[in-house]
This record gives sequence, structure tokens and C-alpha cells, in this order.
Amino acid sequence: MDQQQFNDKQNMLPPPVQLFEIATGFMKSQAIYVAAKLGIADFLKDGAKKVEELARITGVHTNSLHRLLRALASIGIFAERDDRYFELTPMASALQSEVPMSLRPYVMLLGDKSWWDSWGDLLYSVKTGEAAFDHLFGMDYIEYLEQHPELAQIFNETMRSVSQAHNPAIVASYDFSQFQKIVDVGGGHGSLITTILKANHSLKGVLFDLPHVVNSIDQLDAEIGKRCEVISGDFFKEVPDGGDLYILKQIIHDWDEEASIKILKNCHKVMPEHGRILVIDAIIEPGNAPNITKFFDLHMLVTAPGGMERTKSEFRSLFKEAGFEVSKIISTPSTFFIIEGARK
Repeated sequence: MDQQQFNDKQNMLPPPVQLFEIATGFMKSQAIYVAAKLGIADFLKDGAKKVEELARITGVHTNSLHRLLRALASIGIFAERDDRYFELTPMASALQSEVPMSLRPYVMLLGDKSWWDSWGDLLYSVKTGEAAFDHLFGMDYIEYLEQHPELAQIFNETMRSVSQAHNPAIVASYDFSQFQKIVDVGGGHGSLITTILKANHSLKGVLFDLPHVVNSIDQLDAEIGKRCEVISGDFFKEVPDGGDLYILKQIIHDWDEEASIKILKNCHKVMPEHGRILVIDAIIEPGNAPNITKFFDLHMLVTAPGGMERTKSEFRSLFKEAGFEVSKIISTPSTFFIIEGARK
């Protein structure tokens, strides 16, 4: 049964049964997390293995592992043969570590105590408007990552994997060649600016982020390194000048209105009159159609004080307060939109 047939079958079920399927989704999420944590897909990359061998390799209880993998096979993640051998399926293959756009780090992040417990306290966030994460752990998520380097590595791998999936779609959707120097504000390890510069050989770039982020960056590609300056700093204080395009990818959604306007205004201060700013984020669309962004918005509610996904009108309001006017909103073949702003 392919995914479309599965969806069609689900839609034919009575509403209470459909609701039951949705409400028990947390069981599937945690089962996938455990398989990812154990690295099961990596052990199957060279072919099927018997569950007894997988249990020995991973050091877990044989029958319990069989029950886990049997359940996952029922939803298309791994496949079980009659002889208790398990093998990869296309979805299970995405849980391997060393594959393009691997989902293993993301799944490990989803099931980690930091996110799992925060979502378990969603009611607290709905009642108070405050982040359940900070309430539970007594610190914000950035501080938590600094104290948990192993999780920080998984987080960075997740961001890198997500960027590999989205950056080509972003670069293909916007004409970056019209600019001379691009400043990637809060650009992390430089995945986006690298992708842009590789596609536009005459451009120069600046990668700007906090000192601890910049200091952890592996050396940039040799050719890119000649055209891209790496600068550390705090975008709440100032951003580098000299650019005619400033990019904020997945930055604004982390902050409330006041903080977001502050970041935008700091870009406005150093931009030339003809300069442009790009905010690259998800957008909440109107209507009741399925939209994962609305659930990402809930994730921001429980993990990031003041963080949120926004509608187009909310982005226009932020831009106006910061001295910009939205000139374009471009959809991309990804979950992200490109919101272009010009100085008013």
C-alpha cells in the first residue's frame, strides 16, 4: 500500500477512528525515536539482519526490540520477514546517519527529554503564554545546549540536515546575483551563505553569529573562504555594515515582537538606501488546510519565550515598525517563504 492509498483509507474511516489515529501519534513518535537512538537503520544498511543479532549489537532486550520493530514495520518503517529478519524500507533509510538529508538527528531531537517533556507540559504554556521548557528546566534552550554538548551536537546536525534540504530551494527562488555583498545575520555554520556564494561566483559574503557559534565552525570551503568573511557579535547590539543584502533565516521566529523589531532595526541602521533585507521563515497561511507550520508554532510556544511563527500581515507589521516595507513575499519549494523588505 503506497502513501496515497493509506491516506485515502484513513479518510474513509469514521471520525472517531480518525481522531483515535491522530491522538495516538505520540506512540509512533517515541518508537521512531528509540529506533533512531539505537542506530537500527545504520546496522541494516548492508542488508537484512535477524532481530537477535540486532539486539546483541545494540545491547537491548531481544523480544522487546522485536516488538518495537514489528510496530514500526506496520507503518512502513522497516519491514519484517517471516524468519524474524528486518530490513530497510525507503522511510527507514532516512534514519541512517550518513545519508543526504538524514532525519536521524532531527528524530533524536524530537524524542529527547528536553523537547519531549516540554510538549508534555503544553497545557502550562497554553494557560500562561510562557515557555514550558524554561519552566521545567529553569533556563532557556540556548543555556541548556551549552550545558549539554552531546545534545548541542545533535541540534547542530539537525540544523545542518534541514539546511541541506531547504537551501537549494531558497537559492533557486531568489535572484541573489543583483547584489554585491551579502550579510548572513545569525548564519550559524554558514550553510546558506555557502550555498548562495557557490551559485553566484561574483558575490562576496559575511557570516555573522555569536562568538561560541563562530568559534565552532569548521573551516569554510577554500574557494568560499576567499569571498566570505566570518565575524562574531550580537545582533541585538549591532550587525556588520557594508552589505547591500541582509539575510535573517529562521531568526525572527525565535523572538517576540519587541526583540524582532530590534534585530530588524539594527540591520536598517547599516543598510544603504538601495539595500534589501530578506527574512526567511515559515508563514502561517489562513484556512483549515493541514499545515505543519501551525504545529511548529506550538513548538515555539513551549520551547522559546516569545517565539512564534507568523502570518504575512504580522511580518508586514514587524517590517513597518522597523522602517521597512515588504516588497515581495516569495514561496519556495520548501516550508520556507522569502519576505523581502526595502527601506521606507
